Amino acid sequence: MRYRARECAPLIKHMGGARAPWLEGYRVKSVDGNCLEASEHRMKERREATGRALPGTSLVVYEPALGAVTAVCPCANGHAQARALFGAVLDTVEAGARWIEDRNCCTRAFLCEIDKRGAFCVTRAHQGLPFEIVTPLRSDGRTPTGQVAQQRVCVVDAHGHKPLFRRLRIKLNEATRDGATMSHLLTHGPRQVSAPQGAELSRQRWTLETAFKHLEASCHSAINT
Repeated sequence: MRYRARECAPLIKHMGGARAPWLEGYRVKSVDGNCLEASEHRMKERREATGRALPGTSLVVYEPALGAVTAVCPCANGHAQARALFGAVLDTVEAGARWIEDRNCCTRAFLCEIDKRGAFCVTRAHQGLPFEIVTPLRSDGRTPTGQVAQQRVCVVDAHGHKPLFRRLRIKLNEATRDGATMSHLLTHGPRQVSAPQGAELSRQRWTLETAFKHLEASCHSAINT
């Protein structure tokens, strides 16, 4: 997948196939997990075999401007934690890129390593992440989904370093299907990227699911047993 992305990216740009950037001046990437399901209809002779096909899992990196998956970090164990694959994802992080992630990626090690590599992030906040509040919350505009407020926080890494992040609170216009009325994000980067812009980037992350469906259809990924 990485080789195909490297070969195709210049062609997409040369032929005018690149999409409008989500954030002008930045290379935006989105990462999410994808389960590679086992076949539901194995051959009869193999159904009781201990070596039968099992589910796998992967972390997938998607670049919306190219409309392409540019990296896949696979694991044969479908029950493995996605965090076990963070090292492979971090190997693809380049300075200046802006990463959009779900709450599974909201760990001290992952956030601080992205900061150390000179990249930026917009991450759904995990309630278990320890942080220290630096400034109080203040209102900072609106998005289509609600009122945004922000504050400065720091996350202490394993070596005692304290990189600063912005913690965004979105007071939602409508409750989610789980009944939540608030959403929290962690982000950092240039000051010219406003809090509403960061919140809107996170809201667009769901488009990676559409990329999964396109891949499944194009690659005929259902196993014909």
